[in-house]
Amino acid sequence: MTDSVARLYDAVVAVRGSDPAKSRTAKLLRAGRAKMAKKLAEEAVEVVIDAMHGQPEAVVKESADLLYNLVVLWVHAGVRPEEVWAEMRRRELMFGLAEKVPKDLVRGAARRKIVALDIRRMRKRR
Repeated sequence: MTDSVARLYDAVVAVRGSDPAKSRTAKLLRAGRAKMAKKLAEEAVEVVIDAMHGQPEAVVKESADLLYNLVVLWVHAGVRPEEVWAEMRRRELMFGLAEKVPKDLVRGAARRKIVALDIRRMRKRR
């Protein structure tokens, strides 16, 4: 899987400067961080809904969309897949592969401030 994500990451980087009229990825990258975050959240919700409805085929398809949008956001944020894999290895050594890091052990344990997205900018244009 890491090879697939790495190939996807490289493909997103390659089209980053492309014409937004010809590339949906370039268009999304140009739309900005808020739009990318919104798309990622939408796909995550779709995965949850399909899982709750017991639709594994839809979960697979929406998961691919979720990973795509996550990688687009990584590219925008300057995060490389190798950095994520390294963090996963670190956590595996500390807690096991199938465990999440306890919140009280996260570096800089201060909670991030929750901010509302500017809804006016998020409405779909008709």
